[in-house]
Formats: sequence, C-alpha cells, structure tokens
Amino acid sequence: MRIHDWRVRTRIAVGLGLILALAVLSAGITLWQNQRIKYETGEVANSWIPALENLGIMKSTLSDHYRLVADRMAGRDTRTWADFRTAVEALERQLAQATDVYAQTLETYLPGDPLADEEKALYATYRQAHDAYRAAAQAGLSALENAGATEELVELARDAFDSETPAAFAKAYAAMESIHQFNLRGTARAATSAAAGVARTERIMLAITGVVVVVGIGLIVWVPTTVTRPVEQAVAVARAIAAGDLTVSVPTQRRDELGLLLAALSDMRDNLRTVVGQVRDGAEAVAHGASEIEQGNRDLSARTESQASALEQTAASMQDVSGTVQRNAEASGAAHAVAQEAMAGAQRGGETVERVVATMADIETSSRRIAEITGLIDGIAFQTNILALNAAVEAARAGEAGRGFAVVAAEVRSLAQRSADAARQIKELITASVERVSQGTALVHDAGVAIRDMVEGVQRLGGLVAEMNAASRAQAASIDQVGAAVGQIDQGTQQNAALVEEIAAAASSLRQQANELVAAVSRFRVS
Repeated sequence: MRIHDWRVRTRIAVGLGLILALAVLSAGITLWQNQRIKYETGEVANSWIPALENLGIMKSTLSDHYRLVADRMAGRDTRTWADFRTAVEALERQLAQATDVYAQTLETYLPGDPLADEEKALYATYRQAHDAYRAAAQAGLSALENAGATEELVELARDAFDSETPAAFAKAYAAMESIHQFNLRGTARAATSAAAGVARTERIMLAITGVVVVVGIGLIVWVPTTVTRPVEQAVAVARAIAAGDLTVSVPTQRRDELGLLLAALSDMRDNLRTVVGQVRDGAEAVAHGASEIEQGNRDLSARTESQASALEQTAASMQDVSGTVQRNAEASGAAHAVAQEAMAGAQRGGETVERVVATMADIETSSRRIAEITGLIDGIAFQTNILALNAAVEAARAGEAGRGFAVVAAEVRSLAQRSADAARQIKELITASVERVSQGTALVHDAGVAIRDMVEGVQRLGGLVAEMNAASRAQAASIDQVGAAVGQIDQGTQQNAALVEEIAAAASSLRQQANELVAAVSRFRVS
C-alpha cells in the first residue's frame, strides 16, 4: 500500500508513534546511560574511594609501626616491653582492620573485569612483602628483647634489624604505594568515564532531540499537506457543484478518508446530475402536460355546463315521476286496507263454520246416543214380550185361575209389541237423522275448508297488496332518493364546473411554475 493511500488516522498514528518511539528510545538510552553513570559513580563511591581511604590508613599505620619498631631498636623508646607490645598490637590491629576493609573492596569488581586481576596481584605482592617485613621486625624485636642489657647482643640485634627490616619495610611500603597509585588511577578513570557518560548522554539526548524536531517538522509539514490538499480539492468540487457545474472532474485516486470524501462528492455529483436531468425532463413534461390539462379543462368546463343543464331537466322529470309513484303508493295502501277488512270477515266466517261443524258433531253424537237408547228400549220390549209370552203359557196351564193373568199378559205383550214397533220407528228416524247429520257435517266441513281456502286466498291477496304497497313506498322512496341524488349530482356538477374553472387556473399556474422550474434547472450543466 502506498503512503498516499494511508488513512488520515493511520498517518497521525504513525507520526505520533514515531515521536512516541523516539521519546521511548530517548528515555531508554537515558536510563541506560544513567545506570552506567550510577554504576561508575557508585564504583567510585563504594569501591575506589573506600579503597583509597583504607590504603591511606594502611600506609600511615605501616609507617607508624615501622617508626615505633625502629625507635625501640634504636633505644629511643624506653617503655617497658609490655607497654611496647600493647602499642605494637594496637597498630597491627588497626592495620589488619584497614587491610580487611580494603580487601572487601576487591570483591566489588564485576566478573571478568581485568582490573580485578591486576589489583589482586598487587595486593598479593603487598601481602607477601608485608609478611616479610613483619617477620623481620618481629625477629629484630625478639633478638633485642633476648639481648637484655648485654651490649654486644644488643648491637648484634640492631645490626640484624638494620640489615633486613628497612629493606623489607621499603618493599612493603612500595607495594602498598603501587596499590594506592592503582586506585588513584582507577578513581580518575571511573570519574573520567562517568564524565564521558554524562557527555555522551548529553550528545545522545541532543541527537534524539534533533531527530524528534526533524521528524516533528516533517510530520507537521507532511500530515497537513496530505490532508489540506484533498480538502481544498473537495471544497473546489463542492463550490463548482454549488455554482451549477455538474461536469466538474473529481479526483478519486486516494484511498484514505479524504479519498472517500472525494468519492462521495463524485457520487453526489453523478446522482445530482441524474436528478437534475430527470427534474428538467419532468419539468418540461409537466409544462407540456399542464398546457394539455388547461385545454382539456376548457373543454370539460363546456361539457360540464351542458351536463348541468340536462341534470336540471332530469331533476324536474324525477319530481313528476315521484308524485305519480306517491299516488300509486297511496292507492295501494287503500287496497291493502280493503283486503285486510275482507280477510277479517273471511276469518270470522271461517270461525262460525268451525263452530257449526262442532255443533253438528255434537248433534251427531247425541243422535247416536238416542239410537243406542232406542236399541235398549227395543231390547227391553223384546224381553218383555218374551216374559209376557211365558206368562201366557203359564196362565194357560193354570186354566181358569190364570185367565185373568193371561189377559194381563196379553196386554203386556201388546204393549211390548207396540213399544218395540215405536222403538224401531224411532231408531229408523234417528238413523236417518244421523245419516243426514253426517251428510250435513260433511257439507259444513267442506264449507269450512272452502272458507279457509278463501281466507288463505284473501290473506295471500292481502300479502300481495301489502307487498305492492311496500314496493310502491320503496319505489317512491327510491325515486325520492334518485331525485335527491340527481339534485346532488346537479349540485356536484355545478361545483365541478366551478372546480374545473379553478383547475384550469391551477393548470395555467402549474404551467407557469413548470416553465420557471425548467428555467431554474437550466442553470445546471449536466453535459
């Protein structure tokens, strides 16, 4: 990916990252140099200076020890051997203590440091020379102490001391001086190294600061330049589009946010060019359509006025038809009332016939009952006749004694015969009456059926008349509604005529506005 294709935030992040990296590098180098300086100054403070201090103590103590021993050997020290030994031991302890402290400084070297081997070699030489000096001094003191007051022995002890001890002391002191000079050089070297480290740190910091300044200036120049240039291009494109130039060229080679902005402006230009072209075509079409609408509305206005006149005549005719239908409805209502009265009379006649049928049925039942009673009387007469006949037979058997009874039996038989004849006649009459009553009942039933049929016919007639009346009323209502609708249509037609005139005016205004829109859109260049 090219640098020019980097996102703006990537560029800013890279620039800030470089500055941050340089700052971290500077801080790291500074810390590293500070650690070196800290180590070197610590080495001076914790190793070289303590070593020099203890070496100074060792040198002065060794010198004091030699002078004290030399004075004793020369007879200048007149203290007792016990006091002398105490003084010598005190110096030796002081020397040993300083030597131990110095020896500890030898352990502060880093592993592999060549200076450690050199100083340890010097220290070993000193220890060897010191041991030789101490042995020589101890031998001289022992010889002197053993000589007592003998002058010859004292002289021999002094001669032996003078022949060995001064040279041993000088060698030990020279070895110590070598160590002292070595530590002086080491101290100077460490101080010089620390000063060089400080100077080196200053130079590195100055160099890093210079790099940061250069990088910062480069970023200050590079980032705004890469941002402001496409922004200026976007502003130029936006101003050209605002001025109506939709043919302006938009650079879209960049891939950063500003490239996306320019691409969006390019898309906006293309879409706006399409929209403006469509608006121009639409405005011209609207202007043409508005002219046609205006002409059509004029024709429609004339036809609407003609239609309004025809609707007025139709409304008048519908009012006449409505009056006629209303009268028919009133006549149908009167016929329906007459049919209702006839239906009521027929229903009353039917009810009377039903009552007559019921009465005839009762008469038929009573006649049948009388016939049954007459049959019973006929049976009684038959039995009475048989009894009278038996009585006559018994009277004949009785002879003269039963003659009167025979006469009575004959009369009873005669009465029974007449009763039987009368009962037969009554039965025949009742039977004939029952037959006639049955025929009358059948006729009355037929009359009832006929009357019911007539009632049903009258009811159907009444229903038809009612339906005719309802239909007439509905027709009258429908005609009234039609008349009202025609009136509304007439009113609506008149309103439409007014609206047509308004639409014509609106179409004229629309045509004028469309022409103005075409003129307004014409300021944009789309090709």
